[in-house]
Amino acid sequence: MTTSISPSDTDTDTVRADHVVAHTLLNCLLREVSGPEHQTVVADGHLRLRLPRCGVLLRVALRRTSLIGAHRFTGPVTEERDGAWAEVSWRTLAEYIHRELRLRTGVRNDEFLEQVASSHAGVTVALESRERTGTAPPNTDGDPHLTYLASEQSLLFGHRFHPTPKARSGSADSWARFAPETGARFPLHHLAVRRAHVREEAASAGALAPLDRQRPVPDGYRLLPVHPWQYAMLRDHPALRTAVARGDVLDLGPGGPDFAPTASVRTLYDGRDFLKFSLNVRITNCLRKNAEYELSGAVALTRLLEPVAADLAARFPGAALLREPAYRTLDLGGELELIEGFGVIVREGLAARLRPGLTGLLAAAVADEYPAPGGARVAQLLGDTGPGHALAWWEAYLALLVPPVLAAYFDHGVVLEPHLQNVVVGVDPSGLPRQVLFRDLEGTKLLPEHHAAALATLPPALAGPMTYDRERGWDRVVYCLLVNHLAEMLAALADRHPHLEPELWSAVRRVLDERGAAHDDPPALRALTAGVPLPAKANLLTRWARKADRHAGYVRIASPLASDLLSEAACVVAPGSPR
Repeated sequence: MTTSISPSDTDTDTVRADHVVAHTLLNCLLREVSGPEHQTVVADGHLRLRLPRCGVLLRVALRRTSLIGAHRFTGPVTEERDGAWAEVSWRTLAEYIHRELRLRTGVRNDEFLEQVASSHAGVTVALESRERTGTAPPNTDGDPHLTYLASEQSLLFGHRFHPTPKARSGSADSWARFAPETGARFPLHHLAVRRAHVREEAASAGALAPLDRQRPVPDGYRLLPVHPWQYAMLRDHPALRTAVARGDVLDLGPGGPDFAPTASVRTLYDGRDFLKFSLNVRITNCLRKNAEYELSGAVALTRLLEPVAADLAARFPGAALLREPAYRTLDLGGELELIEGFGVIVREGLAARLRPGLTGLLAAAVADEYPAPGGARVAQLLGDTGPGHALAWWEAYLALLVPPVLAAYFDHGVVLEPHLQNVVVGVDPSGLPRQVLFRDLEGTKLLPEHHAAALATLPPALAGPMTYDRERGWDRVVYCLLVNHLAEMLAALADRHPHLEPELWSAVRRVLDERGAAHDDPPALRALTAGVPLPAKANLLTRWARKADRHAGYVRIASPLASDLLSEAACVVAPGSPR
């Protein structure tokens, strides 16, 4: 069964926060709980899904089915009561999940319902902000910088396979002023720190210039920009207050140019450089602070990856890596809370790597299910063209994204993390993809057997978090590249042309086959193209177990790459469903 989407189904004017949150929770159940336990079925234009330990049967209408089980839902979630279907609120659905997971795991999580409510509040604020500002595209005056920022700030609902994608600790009022989805702009808070209390590293001359040029400071001091939200949380720290009192730290207040939060919230952009700040705020799963090893690790990885990045750029001119060549922080006698809390990582801006004449767009915005101001969605890039142009667009995109990721892994032992929020797509004036930029070294890892000599030169506390073993590294590559990124971009194309989905997946398989030949037919890639189950990050179960993202596990979902699935695409079922 395949059904097309009417424009009103995805119009943000008609989207309700209640439905968005309920659909996201249902996605997580389908992928991680009910699907693997064979408790789902697609029939009569609906997905039915059972929570077997609770004895609850749920149903939701489908706009479109998906070969990878990432179906598009519409309308309310309902449950069977006395032979009839009754609407279930997002809060009741969250309570059912809470009960099901407690019965399944024997573990309680008293934070879960509060975090779902926080995410609902985030979605509500995003929709209200968009309603106030209107849904017309912002006036970017053809400025690529403004167009890019509009894409970064267009994600109203977040990751659709995460149970709490818009959860943030603190009240909605406290963070809305700094949220990308509200279109925030603000100056940084500036401290001048006596040189003896500055800790910093740079991989190249001039790498710290993005920090120093924002504001002059007295002789003997260095400028330390701070996210104003973070400064409000740390300004009363006793060690900081003492340092201010004795003049080792000067509080210069807000200043310099306005910065805009990107989709990650804590990484800000002024049009020249990205600055990645610590935030002692839980966003989705974790406190988003730059751990001590991540500060030094960003610079160390930038150095180690330079020959890899140069090789990939030479072989694949349509791909580039944004370096993170410097960091700076405050060191008051080894006070870890302040070292990590005030750590800021410098990342190259788009101009350092984006080709002239291209406009950068966040890949997550291009793949977004819902329309948003800014014109970044793939349907807007395609314009009034037909399915032939959509296929050509997709083949160009695959040729840019897939080869460098696989070459990094197989040729260099480098695990890139090309999920949708870590890739910027450079499009030409016609909307065709011409370049991809990979960003955020936090998730980039090394395979120890490829980099033993380099890792041996680093302290164990730094080298350890930089590595994945081969199995975990491959899972991460496949999840980020195929399940998180390509499946969602493909879904956006299939929303426009539902009948193309099997052909779109066939194009993915062809590219993977080509890369297999280029890399001497590695067994892992051969198994992938044969259709072995794909690793999908278990966001719901990770959140329930209160694990950090870096310890997240995977569930296995049916692959749409198997040739028999592609040839039998008319028979579409949810993962784990009886066929």
